[in-house]
Amino acid sequence: MPNSATLRRGIPLRRLRNAMQHSWILSRAENATAVVRCGRLRRAFGLSRALVRALRGTASERPLSLALQGGGSFGAFTWGVLDRLLEERDIRFDAISGASAGAVNAVLVASGMIENRAEAKAKLARFWKRMSHSASYLPITALASATMGASLSHFARTLSPYQSNPFDLNPLRQALAAEIDFERLRAQSPVKLLIAATRVRNGQLRIFRESELSVETVLASACLPLIHHAIEIDGESYWDGGYVANPPLIPLVQASDAANILVVQVTPAKSDRLPKTSREILKRIDQINFNSTLNAEIEAVKIGISVGATPKLRRLRIDRISAQDEFEGLADQNAANLGWGFLKRLRESGRNAAETWIARPTA
Repeated sequence: MPNSATLRRGIPLRRLRNAMQHSWILSRAENATAVVRCGRLRRAFGLSRALVRALRGTASERPLSLALQGGGSFGAFTWGVLDRLLEERDIRFDAISGASAGAVNAVLVASGMIENRAEAKAKLARFWKRMSHSASYLPITALASATMGASLSHFARTLSPYQSNPFDLNPLRQALAAEIDFERLRAQSPVKLLIAATRVRNGQLRIFRESELSVETVLASACLPLIHHAIEIDGESYWDGGYVANPPLIPLVQASDAANILVVQVTPAKSDRLPKTSREILKRIDQINFNSTLNAEIEAVKIGISVGATPKLRRLRIDRISAQDEFEGLADQNAANLGWGFLKRLRESGRNAAETWIARPTA
């Protein structure tokens, strides 16, 4: 029922009765927000946006689950996507999966949302600013980006990290500890979290859920073996989750209650020219490898949707936002670049991409 404040604003009784008479349309709508945004329907029944929301209350929320890919500093694009989505009050995050930089962004958002959306936005901004600042003090700038899944082709392969980085220096550890109260996150996470890591022993996927999260589990998801020591958790060693699930999609579908999943892909998928130098070839191999698991999972889910395998799959829609489509020349950029100007450009591209997705009639 409309609240008393709505009635005091002077909504004519005829309009109110008409709205109540036709409110069954809203109750049968798969997404009440679609009705709110459809001017023709609102005018037909004399409904204002305020009155529709008063009638439906929290039913106008749109549950959305997110699959966040890793890709070093390109993860700042995902920061922009999340920053814009957090401004949409009718969007409620149900579950978030991530690997590498995607995992980092996921735990930052969840941690911030324990307080409110503004704090989630602030945590994202502070974290990326901190990583950019720390990079300027490292002898190898790529080291900071490498902790979040940057392309392996940027780094020397002659020495193992146990030789070149014997103390396992990792600025990501300090940045995570500064922004996230993991004890509180484990107890109060407002969203389901699925953080991917790769078991070194058998090469299989390990999903860490919200109740298992710690600095170590996120570092495991972002551990490139040529840069950092393997992360040991409960006697098991782990490497970057992007090798086996970048990001986890099928586990997300299983865990999610939302009818819409949005994949944020930051690793370039296409190359306009044939790579010929050793550096170009290694870079392109990395791009293909880090996208292959995502492509395979998307195709598997599409098959399930097409045959209507389960009621959940029959109503599921998967959308994808690609950084490469929004940021011109991304394939030629360095995923180890943590320059603040570059990160801000990626963030703005992510916000623009999210804005376009939000404006779509089906979104």
